[in-house]
Amino acid sequence: MKPIATYQKLRGGYYTPKPIADFLGRWAIQASVAEVLEPSCGDGIVLQAAAEALIERGAGAQEVADCLHGVEFDRQEAQKAVDRLRVLDVPSVPDQIHTGDFFTYCKSQLANKRQFDAVIGNPPFIRYQNFPEDQRVTAFGLMARVGLKPNRLTNSWVPFLVASSLLLKPHGRLAMVIPAELLQVNYAAQLRRFLSEYYSNITLITFKKLVFEGIQQEIVLLLGERNGDEHTGIRTIELDGVADLAAYEHTEFSTDNLKPMYHSTEKWTQYFLDQPEIELLRTLRYHPNLTTAGDVIDVDVGIVTGLNEFFVLTEQQIKQHSLEAHTQPIVGRSGHIQGVIFAESDWANNVEKQLPAFLLAFPDLPFDRLPKPVQDYVASGEQRQFHTGYKCRIRNRWYILPSIWAPDAFMLRQIHHYPRIIVNQAQATSTDTIHRVRLRNGTKVEVIALGFLNSLTFAFSEVIGRSYGGGVLELEPNEAELLPLPLKGADQLDLDHINQLLLSNQIDAVLDITDRVLLVDGAGLTMKEAMSLRGIWKKLRDRRVNRK
Repeated sequence: MKPIATYQKLRGGYYTPKPIADFLGRWAIQASVAEVLEPSCGDGIVLQAAAEALIERGAGAQEVADCLHGVEFDRQEAQKAVDRLRVLDVPSVPDQIHTGDFFTYCKSQLANKRQFDAVIGNPPFIRYQNFPEDQRVTAFGLMARVGLKPNRLTNSWVPFLVASSLLLKPHGRLAMVIPAELLQVNYAAQLRRFLSEYYSNITLITFKKLVFEGIQQEIVLLLGERNGDEHTGIRTIELDGVADLAAYEHTEFSTDNLKPMYHSTEKWTQYFLDQPEIELLRTLRYHPNLTTAGDVIDVDVGIVTGLNEFFVLTEQQIKQHSLEAHTQPIVGRSGHIQGVIFAESDWANNVEKQLPAFLLAFPDLPFDRLPKPVQDYVASGEQRQFHTGYKCRIRNRWYILPSIWAPDAFMLRQIHHYPRIIVNQAQATSTDTIHRVRLRNGTKVEVIALGFLNSLTFAFSEVIGRSYGGGVLELEPNEAELLPLPLKGADQLDLDHINQLLLSNQIDAVLDITDRVLLVDGAGLTMKEAMSLRGIWKKLRDRRVNRK
């Protein structure tokens, strides 16, 4: 059962560390008289930093008071923000902190043609289902003004970023703490295009160490500058932790390392590469000697049981409940599947280790017609209220799983070092931690599994997929089907030999073989290009796994 959302979660409030607040204020505020807006000011730590930046620029107390504007939905938090400014001897003015919904505030400011020199802050992170409907409707209306089409995955920070951008003057600056999802999630694709077209240049600052304690959410500092119709590009800066921001506090970033921005919905992970590396990926994306994965395979999610504890059991549990006649082999976790072959012996080895390797596949019958051991087991689940969980209760019969089929191959959904397609020789199925792969157009599964193991496909997986704070790369089915595959020559590779190398953790030895056969001999790339692709993969992989 899902826990009830906390008040903090519902309002999306996670407060900004002081070094970040100070940096945002000093970078965004360029004059002693600058109209500054904090659209989600919370307890006022960013407003305090803005006030201090204005004072450093030479503003007097009353000038600071007149320049600062904040919006906060929670009245108690808004009062904390006022109190912070009083400590700096900044007098209160009537419209300094507006208490209410930012999106309604934004609409009124736009109607009055009011804009600001700097917009800084840390927008709330509220998922669609927790986003109050009245605010969501207004927020999505603001997105529609600039041609963006939100959906049920759109988080509150997305319209916050759009609305904040609309409130900037033509030469204004935006400085925001944004989830790193901006760089890579599909629901932010249109937003990436909007930002690339709206801002003259963009700087992204990321951190190797997670900023918010106890939250596996990587963040990025998004710094956007407007300068009319000029577009000079994007730069990325990676720091170890927030303490390193001090070295950048008074630095105007050099224009030397700006990379051209492509005004598209592509993921921004690519901008952590050097420009020649970006150009190489762009050149190879639609190379005639490459096959798009979706042309030869269908990738589907594994079985969503809704309750693996009930449906996926060990051999000991199966015997305990006398359910031997109602099971199917299953792989429960990616760690239970090694190499590029999953044979019957591998499944038997999982069974011997007492791993959950049996999926319950009951006959689709009314309860009173079920075999007695099944009735007893189902009844025990109902006593524990398992049937009330969402996935279970929406089924016609909660104990009957849909979509039980064994795929031709498996594909890792969550990846630590490198992606794999694994030949399914055990006729097993999988939970939704592992994707199920079906063949298309007659290509042999062994060819696809071997063709997947190369530096080019590995590099593109890092750009096409998305990573999270813990360093895991995730490929959704539609993303996996976009991966380019060099299949020519894959039938010449020795599946068993490659499998043994992988089981021995010799991925570089595998790539030495496959890059030569698939990329150089098969696809016609140069060895220099192949090695550059391996470097791209390792650079992006290492950046991902080094998150702490």
